[in-house]
Amino acid sequence: MTPEELRNCCLDMNGAYEDTPFPGNPGLVTCKVEGKVFAFVPQDAEPPTVSLKCDPELAVQLRAAHPAIAPGWHLDKRHWNTVTLDGSLPDGMVRELIEDSYDLVVAGLPRAVRLRLDRG
Repeated sequence: MTPEELRNCCLDMNGAYEDTPFPGNPGLVTCKVEGKVFAFVPQDAEPPTVSLKCDPELAVQLRAAHPAIAPGWHLDKRHWNTVTLDGSLPDGMVRELIEDSYDLVVAGLPRAVRLRLDRG
C-alpha cells in the first residue's frame, strides 16, 4: 500500500478528515472522526507506517503473527499498533485494520453521532 492509498483509505471513512494538531511536528498527520484520532500517519517514515487503534487482545495476536505490526510508537501500547507498510501485509488486511480502528473510535462516540455517521 502506497502512502497515497493509505491516505485515501483513511479518508474514505464516513466523516473522516486529516489534521496536523502538533505544531512541533508538522510531519505527523492524524486522521480523525468527530475530533477523535483513529490513525497517526508520519509523513516522513520510510517505509511508510500508520498507527491504529486496536482491541487489546487482537493487538497482541496481530503482533505475534506479523513482524510488520508492533506496539504503538509513543502511544498506549495496549490499545495501539504501529503497522509498517513494507509490503509484507496484504492491502486488504491493512484496510481492515484501518476500518477496525475507525469503528473502535466511532463506537465511543455519543449515540446520536453514531447514528448520523451510519446514515452518511
